[in-house]
Amino acid sequence: MRAEKGRFKEKHAPQTIADPGIAQAVGQKIRKGKVTCVDAELIASELHKSMQEVGVVLDLLEVSLISCQLGLFGYDPQKKIVVPAKSVEKEITAAITEKLVNGCLPCKAAWQIAEALAWPKMKVAAVCEATNTKIKPCQLGAF
Repeated sequence: MRAEKGRFKEKHAPQTIADPGIAQAVGQKIRKGKVTCVDAELIASELHKSMQEVGVVLDLLEVSLISCQLGLFGYDPQKKIVVPAKSVEKEITAAITEKLVNGCLPCKAAWQIAEALAWPKMKVAAVCEATNTKIKPCQLGAF
């Protein structure tokens, strides 16, 4: 769970240091103290780092993450834009159930399901909303 805004680095041990390469890449993507989920994913991909490593640097630099690709947070003014799916197919329910960890679907697993089914990530999140399946943890550590 994210710490209070402006106190993200407190989630990490005091001796934790920001990877300089990630910090430089974040500096190129940051806008008004914020970085989008898409940009964080691009940074991870381009630098061959994990999303978690990028998330740690975002926290250490006190950079807010916005525009979650699952539609769960970071949108103005409503914060969350994903809406429950109107119908739920058995194929997706089975895929989600198979990847649950402690009753929740990890963000990374939601992305994997979307890729396997060639669906938008937000469509998987919409099914989770419809079935009351909580998505967590976030790959970047936002939730």
